[in-house]
Amino acid sequence: MSLQESALPSWKKLSLFAVTWPIFVDMVLRMMLGSADVFMLSRISDQVTGAVGLANEIIVFCILMFGFVGIGTSVAVTQYLGAGRAQDASRISALAITVNGLFGIVVSLLLFSFGEPIMRLMNLPQDQIAIAVKYLSLIGAFIWVEALSNAISSVIRSYGYTRDVMYVTLGVNIIHVAGNFLLIFGHFGFPELGVTGAAVSTVGSRLLGLAVLFIFLYRRITVPIRWKDYVSIKGQHLKQVLSVGLPAAGEHLSWQSQHMMIVSFINLIGQAALSTHVYVMNISNYYMALGMAIGAGTEILIGHMVGAGEYKLAYRRLLRSLRFCFLVTFGIVGAASIFREGLLGLFTANPEIIAIGSSILLLSIILEPGRTFNLVVINSLRAAGDARFPVLMGVLSMWGVAVPLAYWLGIRMEMGLLGVWIAFTADEWIRGLLMLLRWRSRAWERKALVKPHSSATASAG
Repeated sequence: MSLQESALPSWKKLSLFAVTWPIFVDMVLRMMLGSADVFMLSRISDQVTGAVGLANEIIVFCILMFGFVGIGTSVAVTQYLGAGRAQDASRISALAITVNGLFGIVVSLLLFSFGEPIMRLMNLPQDQIAIAVKYLSLIGAFIWVEALSNAISSVIRSYGYTRDVMYVTLGVNIIHVAGNFLLIFGHFGFPELGVTGAAVSTVGSRLLGLAVLFIFLYRRITVPIRWKDYVSIKGQHLKQVLSVGLPAAGEHLSWQSQHMMIVSFINLIGQAALSTHVYVMNISNYYMALGMAIGAGTEILIGHMVGAGEYKLAYRRLLRSLRFCFLVTFGIVGAASIFREGLLGLFTANPEIIAIGSSILLLSIILEPGRTFNLVVINSLRAAGDARFPVLMGVLSMWGVAVPLAYWLGIRMEMGLLGVWIAFTADEWIRGLLMLLRWRSRAWERKALVKPHSSATASAG
């Protein structure tokens, strides 16, 4: 990098495309990591797939909770970098890794110890509980690996090195799929372990990925993290991370808990409905990938801009990102709906599941564009430090709209799984429009965590 380039403000060194496309690829690869188990185990039976899919709901819930420290860290780090305070950014990075690591160990102990009671609370049929518990206990015991990976990935992305994280995820995927091939089905002399093989493959690939992430961490950050930074926690930094992270955790907790409650409604509808829901969710995750990537990339840029005091640029950046994401999502989902039966046919040959799933994938033409408001705008509100409003509106909409409407349409009105997904659609649009109104009010401009370097006192060493 030339002296002229290094003198530029941090946000001018980044472009949305350069930051976003590796995030998009990384997210698709992460979704493939989860889908690989579902896809390959579906070759055994739909019963096994439903059990593992429900166990994965718990795992995804935990991973989302680990993300609250990552979200708070990303916002704080990008704002400090935007304000020209690289040392503070490094200290916060160390804090995030320590806090998430401890959190991950606690969650690992809980999942390993209480896997069976959790599955019973989800109304899983008795003959599927043993399958789900076997998968959940092994992966749950090592979920701390995902907690550390989440924190380190957030730090690396905040510095703009989104491709590093993408490369690691690609390697993890290759190892995971190869491990599944060998251990689920017992190829090339390996033991045929079925569900246990899928879990072993997942854990092994994630451990290797964590090791590589640590290497990238020390190669990329501006001011290297010292070992004592991992145990020396500054109260101001922790407060800044948690001021964004805890509300984000509240929103994620609310979403995942309401989703799990709705899944318990789906279990009451029947086993075919549960399997259909698992398959459709796996397809829908790919629809969301672009919106999630643009939201994450825009968050990085806006965090740097807000840290530099460039509020007008941040305001316009979000609106451009949202417009692009909305149109592209609508086009992709509309085109994919033409092949909806073929997509479901990748997972199952059951005509009942394909028929129900096809109607839901058609509904996604309405649902997914509405979801883009949440995926893009909420990230930008958090990047500006405005974290409480999204969680408040989210809780009201999820529990005031999604849950009661899903029960009423799906169970009481006997619309089944389609009724449940109509409730999801209503919730996404209501929350999304509320988020857009909040951004346009510009109330977030008063929520920045740090001041620009020119008006701030240099931090102590």
